[in-house]
Amino acid sequence: MSVQKHKQIALRLKQARGHLESILEMIEADRSCADLAQQIQAVENTLRNAKRSLIQDHVEHCIVEAMADGGITREDAVQEFARLVKYL
Repeated sequence: MSVQKHKQIALRLKQARGHLESILEMIEADRSCADLAQQIQAVENTLRNAKRSLIQDHVEHCIVEAMADGGITREDAVQEFARLVKYL
């Protein structure tokens, strides 16, 4: 994984952590369920985007480059991709 992409993903995960902390504070403050659901949705979206970015980067930089360099076979690349698909 590229260093820049790693930093972007870490930033997204830190944002999700911040959202989760805010949600816990909102619960303690007895905020409305609609407000809580909205914030939980924001955390889910942040995590989903981080996961997609991670998978895309892995496909582009690990699988594709390994195939181009002859480091893995086409069959191994397909198998690796199949392992990732279940997380999309």
